[in-house]
Amino acid sequence: MTLAASVVLVLVAGMTSQLLAARLRVPAIVILIAVGLLLGPFTGLVTVDIPEDDLSELIGIGVAVILFEGGMSLRFSEFRRVRRGIGRLTVLGPPVAMAFTAAAAHWVGGFDWPVSLVLGAILVVTGPTVIAPLLRQAGLRRDSASLLKWEGIVNDPIGVTLAFLTFQLFALSDDGVGSVARGLVFAVVVGGGMGVAVGALVGIAFRRGWVQSHLKSPLLLVAVLLVAGVGNRLQDETGLLAVTAMGLVLGNMRLPEREQLLHFKEGLTIVLVSSLFIVIPATLDAGDLAELDWRIGAFVLVLMVVVRPLTIALVTLRSDVPKPDRLLLGWIAPRGIVAAATAGSFGPAMVDAGYPDGAQLVPTVFLVILVTVVAHGFTLAPLARRLGLTTGARNGLLLVGASRFGLELAEALRRQGVGVLVADGRYQSLQPMRMAGVPTYFGEVLSEHADEVLEEAGVSHVLAATDNDYYNALVARSLGTEYGFHRSFQIPPAEGTGERRALTFERRASYAFDGFTDLATLDERVADGWHVHATHLTRQYGLRELVDRVGGGSGAIPLGAIDSAGGLRLLSPDQRFIPAKGSTILYLGPGKRSATGAIPAVDDATRQDSS
Repeated sequence: MTLAASVVLVLVAGMTSQLLAARLRVPAIVILIAVGLLLGPFTGLVTVDIPEDDLSELIGIGVAVILFEGGMSLRFSEFRRVRRGIGRLTVLGPPVAMAFTAAAAHWVGGFDWPVSLVLGAILVVTGPTVIAPLLRQAGLRRDSASLLKWEGIVNDPIGVTLAFLTFQLFALSDDGVGSVARGLVFAVVVGGGMGVAVGALVGIAFRRGWVQSHLKSPLLLVAVLLVAGVGNRLQDETGLLAVTAMGLVLGNMRLPEREQLLHFKEGLTIVLVSSLFIVIPATLDAGDLAELDWRIGAFVLVLMVVVRPLTIALVTLRSDVPKPDRLLLGWIAPRGIVAAATAGSFGPAMVDAGYPDGAQLVPTVFLVILVTVVAHGFTLAPLARRLGLTTGARNGLLLVGASRFGLELAEALRRQGVGVLVADGRYQSLQPMRMAGVPTYFGEVLSEHADEVLEEAGVSHVLAATDNDYYNALVARSLGTEYGFHRSFQIPPAEGTGERRALTFERRASYAFDGFTDLATLDERVADGWHVHATHLTRQYGLRELVDRVGGGSGAIPLGAIDSAGGLRLLSPDQRFIPAKGSTILYLGPGKRSATGAIPAVDDATRQDSS
């Protein structure tokens, strides 16, 4: 197979694995590694005919981009809230974890001390590319998620640097432990300083308009590769620490285009992770895999149930980290692409330096990755719920803008078991909501404070319903990046602007309900005595029958559907769907609302399901 065909095969296999993992709701790395082993050692479809040094450098480039994106996603506001816990995990954590892991590798896994210490350094990392999707699935509270995220991103370059310096101690240098200490200080001061300086310069250039908009993303990518390359020339693996610091600075400079840059890097990171987790397993030899014995399995078990809990217990001793967070941290530590890439670099190098146990570094690390990703991926959410560290089920509506119609809709949704949070910057407008017992938020919904509140509120859908159409578009589009554009809606604007003078679809959100009834009209209907009714759909009585029966000359407006599992879906002409049998339809129409909110006009015979 040609090189071009192999690259295409790896890309296709990687993205297919990602899609399959998302569909099955399982950690993507499990499928990626399985596919990599299938395409590599088991079938030989993908062969990497590149010299080991060149392959290591290429993998290093990919890891540099991944760590930069991770650094850019870190916010100083998160650090300020849990700074003591993050400080303990990132300053005390790496050396303690390295020591305990090395001891377990030697006494349980049977590795020589030099290989054990290098392995201990490699396994300091906790995989930000694995942690991030797991946190999204588990719905962890912000502070708990921040601890895991900061530990994973900051400790990655530290672990790689420790691995290199430890390898240098045994294979390249005769200066002893002093050389390791000097190298670590050099990496932190010089590498970190260079990353901070370049990040600040790039941010200033972007902010002052010295770089045109269409050149910012590609220029930033080149700058990341340059910083990584220069850092590694100064001292091997220093570039990773430099790009992480660069990302951290840029991500906190309040750049107007921060979100666009971050989305670009996130997409690139997904492609790189998907490719690397197929390429690296493809380089494994079936014979190396066969050498894994029960001692390696015992080492992985001790790493998970002894080393990690003991490390967290010591580094958080007498700290202000809450006990539930300490218990969660003591179990959750999945390894990811950085551990795999680092093992792929140092495993063969240890063999060449005269340490035959180095041949087992790569398969051992991959076993650790597989076991930890599976075990922690499937237990994070249940454990977090048991410890009370989750935000609860995300099936709530954020209603931006208090109004008569908003109050009617909020009460109807709450009767159906759907949570509602109403946000408005006008305190008096929220008074009817508060009197009705509807949860409210007073302030700007796009503020940093609101972001923290919304996370705890279990919000999953957004409906911008103020009297300002352009503000509605701003809110729905801004929050759509987090909740999904298919879950972000705005009230249709008042007629009169004309289609060509209205906001384009790319600059607004989906119009809610029928697509043309504006807020003033909805408020008038409620003032005239209209209410939000609810009725169930059956096989014979579907949405079409409902519209024919209650629409007629009354002009009733279907609003949304709640499926049999309680999931909310707002109706929109921009996102057409057919509610399934068993769903509950909400609509605004004339007539007195019954105590249960059910429509009194539909008799049981009409709604009887033939099945």
